[in-house]
Amino acid sequence: MAAIVARALVKHFSQEIKAVDGIDLDIPEGQVFGFLGQNGSGKTTTVRMLTTLLKPTSGSAEVGGVDVLAHPERIRRSVGVAMQEVGLDEVQTGRELLTLQARLFDVPGPVARTRAGNLLDVVGLAGDADRPLKGYSGGMKRRLDLACALIHEPRIVFLDEPTTGLDPITREAMWRYVEDLNKGGVTFFLTTQYLEEADRLCDDIAIMDRGQIVAKGSPEALKSSIGTDAITLGLGSAEDAGLAEPLLRRFEGVDSLQVQGAQVILYLKNGAAAVAPLVLALAEANVKVEDLRLRQATLDDVFLRATGHHLETGDQGQGRL
Repeated sequence: MAAIVARALVKHFSQEIKAVDGIDLDIPEGQVFGFLGQNGSGKTTTVRMLTTLLKPTSGSAEVGGVDVLAHPERIRRSVGVAMQEVGLDEVQTGRELLTLQARLFDVPGPVARTRAGNLLDVVGLAGDADRPLKGYSGGMKRRLDLACALIHEPRIVFLDEPTTGLDPITREAMWRYVEDLNKGGVTFFLTTQYLEEADRLCDDIAIMDRGQIVAKGSPEALKSSIGTDAITLGLGSAEDAGLAEPLLRRFEGVDSLQVQGAQVILYLKNGAAAVAPLVLALAEANVKVEDLRLRQATLDDVFLRATGHHLETGDQGQGRL
């Protein structure tokens, strides 16, 4: 059975603002599904619709076989959700909040306390568990919010950029915990701006851009779809890149290229054999190459080809669509 299904899902905030513009999803149980995209691409709006926090403009969706419009209360009781906006009662301690959250989901008291202790260890807050939340930093509150989403052991979990703002050690701990839960059959819907996170955790990825899914598949399949090596050329200026572009487009074996300021990225088969003649051709055209890198295609290349721009990461926090 599919854990999450969406058909022609749309959310328009106005005639001009089309946050989600007709997407289809079919996510099997037990999968880690990644939504990859920049701020404003429609990732968070999609999560809000699937978790009943926003009503779709049109289309349909089911989570765990339950219609999001017909039975929103059933979905809210059964899924775990950690959104970007963290709203926590700062009078309580971390342990108290987690225990209360578990009790709200009818977890028995002793079990709630045990789970709270375990999750506080996972998110690196065991030493601060009995401090009031008003003394927590933003990153600590973010980690506690993640624990709250998992305390009732839901079978479907929505994580909206869960490791944004976390230090590398805590991020790695969260990745391991997601992997362990997923091995036990938990389905994750994960939005992220981190390519490494998507590549490591996700069985399938959908790339969102301007409210639409522009590419979809497993990380390996998406990278294989490029079918070429990538050569990144650092030239002297954007003007040099503009001069070099027509020459490079005619260069033998070039499948496609992208110009980003003074940088040109070429996709071509057998990139190693092309390096020397490529540099020679540019030298003859009086274009100086300041930097050259040859590599295999990555998810960043997939994102660039699908959207026309690189994935820019950041911890901006608010204003997401």
